[in-house]
Amino acid sequence: MVKAFVEIHLKKGIADPEGSNTLKALKLLGFETATDVKSARLFEIDLEEEDRVRAENLLEEMCHRLLANPVIHDYQIRFE
Repeated sequence: MVKAFVEIHLKKGIADPEGSNTLKALKLLGFETATDVKSARLFEIDLEEEDRVRAENLLEEMCHRLLANPVIHDYQIRFE
């Protein structure tokens, strides 16, 4: 069994309204030292797979087919 984490975030230059709104809210709450906020999604995925290379290939396919939009997203795969 393999446990993986896939982090999906917006590519550089793509507007991040969720991050911008969160930064504004932090400033309104008095957290003046906050200078930037970027949003991301994190998926924790368990695979019944012993071969790490095969697991990584499966996760790459998941990202390409469902989890990420390659036009606007970058992603990072980590294993526990």
